Amino acid sequence: MSVPLSASIADETSAEPVTRSRPALSPSRAADFKQCPLKYRLRAIDRVPEPPTRAAVRGTVVHAVLEDLFGLPAAERGPDRAAELVPGAWERVRAGREGLDELVAAGGPEALFEEVRRLVAGYYELEDPTRFDPDGLEERVEVDLDGEIPLRGFVDRIDVAPNGLLRVVDYKTGRAPGPQHEARALFQLKFYALVILRTRGILPAQLRLIYLADKVLLTYTPDREELDRFARILTALWQAILDAGRTGDFPPQRNSMCRYCDFHALCPEFGGTPPPYPGWPTRDATTTDIDLGLPLVRTLEDV
Repeated sequence: MSVPLSASIADETSAEPVTRSRPALSPSRAADFKQCPLKYRLRAIDRVPEPPTRAAVRGTVVHAVLEDLFGLPAAERGPDRAAELVPGAWERVRAGREGLDELVAAGGPEALFEEVRRLVAGYYELEDPTRFDPDGLEERVEVDLDGEIPLRGFVDRIDVAPNGLLRVVDYKTGRAPGPQHEARALFQLKFYALVILRTRGILPAQLRLIYLADKVLLTYTPDREELDRFARILTALWQAILDAGRTGDFPPQRNSMCRYCDFHALCPEFGGTPPPYPGWPTRDATTTDIDLGLPLVRTLEDV
């Protein structure tokens, strides 16, 4: 029998009180649970540290450059000025996490800078940043869906047209998804559309994913009834997470993404053993960046 969504979950395997802040549902954490419940547990509950990759760091620097770019007056947002912002963006990202120098040791920071500059240059083939001013940059969006389900995320950019129409934009530095991964991209767009609808009371006119590596735009026009159905999907997903959190049953699920996973040593599918279940975190507190999957300045796994 399922428990009410608002019910707290006591750790049935430990007599010690759990004081960690409770997880929230973000696009990344939702994708983790659907892909592999054990992966979700290790990230959202155990919070096992994961080393950043060079690709993730490069993506974070690109996001920092674009954020800084839109902080300039519109007339100064040309491609040459964007290229000049790269070293400063790197230093900001570097200051937020130790150990990044080792990731760029081969070729030094300049090699990373050139990779970032190529991606940023590609952005100018998709949009002209001198023609509009964003309403929000790197904006944290959060809402408790129906007062019970904590939805959290970071939106790269929110644009509001003079007529009030709203557009949500997210940058990606990886390749555009093939048919087998389009559902995940659409899930993220619907997630942001729902949060914007519930927080601002505005149905976004458009949601846009910008894939910088291959210069592809993926757009989605949300429908209110479709978002209502999506809210019910999130409700069912959160209920499944709470049920697993109550029992500690987060089974591994082998799939095509296993080859990219850092948790093989803790996964029974690869001969590993998970750590003892620490219990569901019950402390009501401001959701941390770790809860959202933000080991650096912003989401690394979604860049």
